Amino acid sequence: MENLAMFCYQCEQTAKGEACVKAGVCGKDAEVSALQDLLVYALEGLSVVAVDARKAGITDREVDVFTVKALFSTLTNVDFDPARFVELIGKAVAFRDALKDRAIKAGAAVDEKPACVTYRPEKTVEGLIAQADAASLKPAAGANADIESLKHIVLFGLKGVAAYADHAQILGHEDDAVYAFVHEALAAIARENLDLQGWIGMVLKCGEINLRTMELLDAANTGAFGHPVPTKVPLGAKKGKAILVSGHDLKDLSDLLKQTEGKGINIYTHGEMLPAHGYPELKKYPHFYGHYGTAWQNQAKEFAEFPGAILMTTNCIQRPRDSYKDNIFTCGLVGWPGVTHIADHDFTPVIEKALSMPGFPEDVEGKSVMVGFGHNAVMNVAGAVIDAVKGKAIRHFFLVAGCDGAKPGRNYYTEFVEKAPPDTVVLTLACGKFRFFDMELGDIGGIPRLLDIGQCNDAYSAIQIAVALADAFNCGVNDLPLSMILSWYEQKAVAILLTLLYLGIKDIRLGPSLPAFITPNVLNVLVENFAIKPIATPDEDLKAILG
Repeated sequence: MENLAMFCYQCEQTAKGEACVKAGVCGKDAEVSALQDLLVYALEGLSVVAVDARKAGITDREVDVFTVKALFSTLTNVDFDPARFVELIGKAVAFRDALKDRAIKAGAAVDEKPACVTYRPEKTVEGLIAQADAASLKPAAGANADIESLKHIVLFGLKGVAAYADHAQILGHEDDAVYAFVHEALAAIARENLDLQGWIGMVLKCGEINLRTMELLDAANTGAFGHPVPTKVPLGAKKGKAILVSGHDLKDLSDLLKQTEGKGINIYTHGEMLPAHGYPELKKYPHFYGHYGTAWQNQAKEFAEFPGAILMTTNCIQRPRDSYKDNIFTCGLVGWPGVTHIADHDFTPVIEKALSMPGFPEDVEGKSVMVGFGHNAVMNVAGAVIDAVKGKAIRHFFLVAGCDGAKPGRNYYTEFVEKAPPDTVVLTLACGKFRFFDMELGDIGGIPRLLDIGQCNDAYSAIQIAVALADAFNCGVNDLPLSMILSWYEQKAVAILLTLLYLGIKDIRLGPSLPAFITPNVLNVLVENFAIKPIATPDEDLKAILG
């Protein structure tokens, strides 16, 4: 729609560091943005009813699963298809009304004061977009800016929780406490009845629930595919047909590996799928070959040049260009107009596309990288690590981790790792590592100086490693020779940061820029209570940390 206003500031790339108001830097248009906000509004209404129903002992797993899945769809770079949001908004209202009827029949008092509880969606996209003004995240004139900031920190953290909860649920791992909190927090946003301290408490509770959610996902992934083991992954290519898999969802990758057995197609990972090579139940497939490309820096070039089919499983991917759109397939929640979507885990269209394309004409030699240093693998060599610290062979650990993006300034992380002294170890996870993942840093007494812990959700592994080291040295995590240097891009990173704050982790350095949705007063609270600080330069930060 022409001249449709939008307001989106949920990711680090947001225009001018303030908000996207015409079109998203991510490629999201104003129409999709409006529909996403309206879906969140509808989910708030559903959540008010769910909270009141729960008080009467009524829960509905279908409603719970739908809520996290629908909320996940509004996360940055997941779904750009307006038709799917129209469907989700209708479902949210239908679930709300059915649950409301059940609750009232059971004698529950359902709060209908928030307008989202009685909201009726229009039948057309145009009508829905006209309704979206009421759901805009743009702070209203006269609103308390700090409360609005905290509300949005919770909302964006919830979107990250929803992503991890959905991944875990797909593999059969759930916790009613997670669903209950998602509804509690969304209902609190709708009711607007918390004061400043109440919202600070909600922020920290979101971090607590995200820790539980990441624990569920860790158990789901390791239960289905085994604990990751250190594995060398080639970065070159193998002669033959090819499929490139990007995103996060290991079940989609597993299903694709099964369906491509014996078909002469080699499977490559991209972006956050790199750690998949360390899982025993995935690496057993001989046609699961290697890794191709990074995450953001050269993505368009990589996709345009890839001579096979490309499967997108979840977010963290830029909107595809027309030049290679025909080679891309999506599954799960991912969707873009004009891109074929696989809805039933039958990857036949992807396989047929790969077979029709040239593939790699010859073997291409390349470097290799090591993955698979999850908490189980690191704990297996914990004795050697502890001895190295006590013997002063290892002076300090740096967790250089987080999301990647395209905006300038992220070379900081590359330079930081390059300049980290040779008696230090770099732990890394998430797609931010593609700034430096193939650096050859050597080892300290056989312990690699660069340890890839895994995907963004494997922050749980990093936390377990830190807690185990603290126990071994009989100190708190904040007393360890460990510094966290984090990059953020989207809402899963927000959820992880809230988890670290819930755990009381201090002195986190965050970059490349601070969130637009954090007001100066809220930032002061974070600085005073957690000593959180923006990154400076690598030289300045290394000097401040190491002295």
